[in-house]
Amino acid sequence: MDQGLFRDLLEQDQDLSKRKWTLVNGPVIVGAGPSGLATAACLRDQGVPFVVLERAECIASLWQKRTYDRLKLHLPKQFCQLPKLPFPEDFPEYPTRKQFIEYLESYAKHFDIDPKFNECVQSASFDETSGFWRVKTVSNEAEFEYICRWLVVATGENAECVVPDIEGLTEFGGEVIHACEYKSGEKFKGQKVLVVGCGNSGMELSLDLCNHNASPSMVVRSSVHVLPREVFGKSTFEIAVSMMKWLPLWLVDKLMLVLAWLVLGNVEKYGLKRPAMGPLELKNTRGKTPVLDIGALEKIKSGDINVVPGIKRFSYKQVELVNGEKLDIDSVVLATGYRSNVPSWLHEGEFFCKKGFPKAPFPHGWKGKAGLYAVGFTRRGISGAASDAIRIAQDIAKLWKDETNQHKNITLACQRRCISQF
Repeated sequence: MDQGLFRDLLEQDQDLSKRKWTLVNGPVIVGAGPSGLATAACLRDQGVPFVVLERAECIASLWQKRTYDRLKLHLPKQFCQLPKLPFPEDFPEYPTRKQFIEYLESYAKHFDIDPKFNECVQSASFDETSGFWRVKTVSNEAEFEYICRWLVVATGENAECVVPDIEGLTEFGGEVIHACEYKSGEKFKGQKVLVVGCGNSGMELSLDLCNHNASPSMVVRSSVHVLPREVFGKSTFEIAVSMMKWLPLWLVDKLMLVLAWLVLGNVEKYGLKRPAMGPLELKNTRGKTPVLDIGALEKIKSGDINVVPGIKRFSYKQVELVNGEKLDIDSVVLATGYRSNVPSWLHEGEFFCKKGFPKAPFPHGWKGKAGLYAVGFTRRGISGAASDAIRIAQDIAKLWKDETNQHKNITLACQRRCISQF
């Protein structure tokens, strides 16, 4: 760490001496979810010190606080494990929410990752003159500043809930919750529930509502790919990954749709229109994940889940659809997804776009300029985040070790000059 540059920073900002701050001898990682933990573990393995900042009071707050009880990993565990520590062998192929949280907690303990909790980052900006990042946080109304050479953005794709502005929703009168607040369908027993959204969350919540004797109607506003989670006992995702090693993406997409038709039949007659673009291409180019069916489609076919088109407006305990149909409903669950919150705190316009994702396409979106990195924004799930974490740790480790060795050499040279003059 260049102490001369740091002295320049102190001279330029007289207020810095009046505030609480610390100089971090390594990177600051913002976010203690799977992406942040993976990066921290890889840095630990390289011998590089770091600081992890987390706005919640626990690791993986999305998984611990904003997921429903019945959630399981949608992909086999080998595609969801973090670097350098696999899942326990006795875990099932699709670990439950509870098991995944246990795995993450043991992961943090194994690599001695101790995040600074309840530290909400207010802003992060790069000081061109000194060459340091300045990360300002608030914790219990107390402000603090972290000064570092490298900044790793690990807040991910799902930092904030997306709540759509729908006409009349405020006048609805019944309970309206986002999927992040949904825990179980038990409280909705006997109710008519409108589920807005038909992604993996919307499908699974609708299934859960059915299993708790509620009557869900699911809004399918646009086209969606529905694939079986498994084909002949083999993970659909695993089959796709295997085929991608030998075949072009467009052909794999066609083969996946043929397999889906063989297993699920024609889903379009149930109101689930398929997109023109294939499922893998759609995921890679637009980040839209195909639905992996775990039982909801059977409920749709039987009529237990009512598929309806887009919403025109809400009124008291009622919704009017775009086709003119009106439904009496008791509650609304918004399975309308999440978004990145990076633009709200990172003062930088070159690496990240306005939507909070790296501008560079995969696999080049992990490294920016001036020591800025991004992990968990590949739209390729936990395996994509793990891959980014390994690259980032290797890159920072090389720079950190070069700087450390350079500083040691300067110190040693100074000591030798002093001894020779004595």
